[in-house]
Amino acid sequence: MSFLEPRDIVAFPGGDNSSDTVFGDVHLNKTTLDHWNYTLYSNGTLSNGTVWCALAFAPYQPAAVLDNGTFVNVTWCWAPVKHIEARAGIGVGFAVIFGVALVCNVLSLAKHGKLYLPGEKRFYPIGRRWQWYWGSFTCACAMIALITGVDVDRYYMPELPLVLTSFFWYLMQVGTIALVWEAVRHWGSWMERQFIDPDPFLLRQDDRRSKVEFYLPLLAYLWMWLAFFLIIPRNWENIQFQRFPEQTESVARPSATDGRFKAAPFCQLVAWLLSVYSLWHSIKHYRARDRSIAHRAIHFFSYAPWRFLLILPLALAVIVFQELVAWNFDWSPMKVKGSNVAIYVGGYVPSLLIVVIQSVFGYFNPNEDKELLRQRRVRERNLNQEMGIVNKPGWWNRLNREGLPGESMRDIIARNVREVGGRKPTTQNPEQAVLDRNPDVEAAPANSVEMGPIPEQSLPSPVSAGNLSGARSDARREERTMEPVSGVLFPGQNEGPDAAARRHAELMMDGPIPAQPPPPYEERGRQVLPLGDARSTSEQRSVSVNTETTLTNQPQQQVRSMLDI
Repeated sequence: MSFLEPRDIVAFPGGDNSSDTVFGDVHLNKTTLDHWNYTLYSNGTLSNGTVWCALAFAPYQPAAVLDNGTFVNVTWCWAPVKHIEARAGIGVGFAVIFGVALVCNVLSLAKHGKLYLPGEKRFYPIGRRWQWYWGSFTCACAMIALITGVDVDRYYMPELPLVLTSFFWYLMQVGTIALVWEAVRHWGSWMERQFIDPDPFLLRQDDRRSKVEFYLPLLAYLWMWLAFFLIIPRNWENIQFQRFPEQTESVARPSATDGRFKAAPFCQLVAWLLSVYSLWHSIKHYRARDRSIAHRAIHFFSYAPWRFLLILPLALAVIVFQELVAWNFDWSPMKVKGSNVAIYVGGYVPSLLIVVIQSVFGYFNPNEDKELLRQRRVRERNLNQEMGIVNKPGWWNRLNREGLPGESMRDIIARNVREVGGRKPTTQNPEQAVLDRNPDVEAAPANSVEMGPIPEQSLPSPVSAGNLSGARSDARREERTMEPVSGVLFPGQNEGPDAAARRHAELMMDGPIPAQPPPPYEERGRQVLPLGDARSTSEQRSVSVNTETTLTNQPQQQVRSMLDI
């Protein structure tokens, strides 16, 4: 409905008689309009105090009105009947630029989000991708806000397009602050990864540094979510009531400048301060080691990447402008006739520059895994130089490896496997191989568990008698060749009784002299007296001495065989 005051109500234009009124060239029944309480307003709209509203000026006037109050061929008040103005034209240009930035951001995500090293629990792959996720979110919200802003100019009365462009503009602001935070946070994580890559145990995991890095993201997102809940969940319908100046001042302005819009930028400011502190924390622990405050301040600007020296002030500009529009409604994107310079320069340019700087960084900087591999190669080369190790060039292996020309290592391994059989032992028919080598061995019985009968389909095809006899002759010849060798290694294994007797006689011989039987065993040694014998100790000693003399005077025994030992 029009929400116009009584002074904005105008009388119906006169017609042919008292019950006739003319809108353009169309005559309508004035009696029917009065019956259904239709009122004509100064802005050219026709309404009966409900949400129903129609245009009453040429060429959009109704063609007729029925007795039940229904209009024929009517044009609603919320229709895009106007031409594109400056705000819509500038918005289309910004939407194109944000679209190009979105494509570049997605390419950077594909480049820097790709993994070339195994994932680590300490550094999750999604951590490096969050800044590109938030960049894509920011570009998408900006494009929606700018494209829907075209209908803000074209709609005769403000309605849904104004609400959409304001809603997504604030989402773009939240995404911009989150983008800056993730970029700074991940840079610190990347510095830590490079710092501990040579020595994973260089930094502790329970010190103050690790606790600060654990709680900082929680605090930052807490304040960003507070800003989100202060802005987004609200009644946005009052923003569209800007159909005449009095309505704008009484309804739209108080709604666009309430306390929640004024408090949200302070929450985002806390998140921005946490981003600055995160950058200082990373520089302190992974770059500079100075203790004085002056040197730390100097090194903060000397060690901080240029990217952050640019996007952090731009993020602060985003927060400041958001606070300004919460106090000055004339600069706000929520106003239909707001200042275009303030809306685009303060509302869209900082976010666009942040996304562009991020895209440029993503284009020129290498993938982190590739950079880490390069650093490892450099460290390995330096260590080899210190130790005097010279690596052979790449052509050395190609010229000195075994194999055919153009043969890869996989081909060499496959050829070696083919040379040794290349089949499983269970597929080589071990029973048939045993029978071929020894024809006298019988096959295993059918009820055997370990060597049961092999199915007929797995047996080899039958061979001719000539081939079978030839195979057996070869096996027999091989056995005869191995018999002398086995006789030397294991004597007496294949000998009969005569050969055993002959071998025993040979062992008993000592050269040409015939073997002599060993002398009979005699009890030699100390004489043992029976129990109760009264011989003196001196007599026992004399017996012991005589025994030792006898053993000494005997001729030495000559060992002729192993049986004498």
